[in-house]
Amino acid sequence: MEYTLALTDVADDEVRKLIVAPLVEYNESKAGPSHNRPLAVVLRDKDQVVVGGLWGATGYGWLFTQLLVVPANMRGHGVGTKIMQRAEQEAIARGCHSAWLDTHEFQAKAFYERLGYVAFAELPNYPTAFARVFMKKSLSSTGR
Repeated sequence: MEYTLALTDVADDEVRKLIVAPLVEYNESKAGPSHNRPLAVVLRDKDQVVVGGLWGATGYGWLFTQLLVVPANMRGHGVGTKIMQRAEQEAIARGCHSAWLDTHEFQAKAFYERLGYVAFAELPNYPTAFARVFMKKSLSSTGR
């Protein structure tokens, strides 16, 4: 079998789609359709400029929060909680039983704990002297 390898630091979405397609096909052959669907809660200021929000997806019965951004001047006023609640409500409406995310020790671990998330794994020294923390939460009484 002949092949070539190419290393790049360019994030080409079309290349990503080509790489992931056989993986999705294999996963779905074993676990069934993921029903993966993007989920975003967009935070806009008074001028309707996007200043933050949540970026994630639902799939296999789980909400995954990839990004949550609340501008510094809006923190401490319940904005982050409202964003998370909106995302979790939509995830439940989509049939999700649980949610997961990751954060750094120096970011929002305590915030997520207040929302009911619990740590289930840590990656030490990412970045050095800190841990990356993986967290989960049951969204319904049938959660796992």
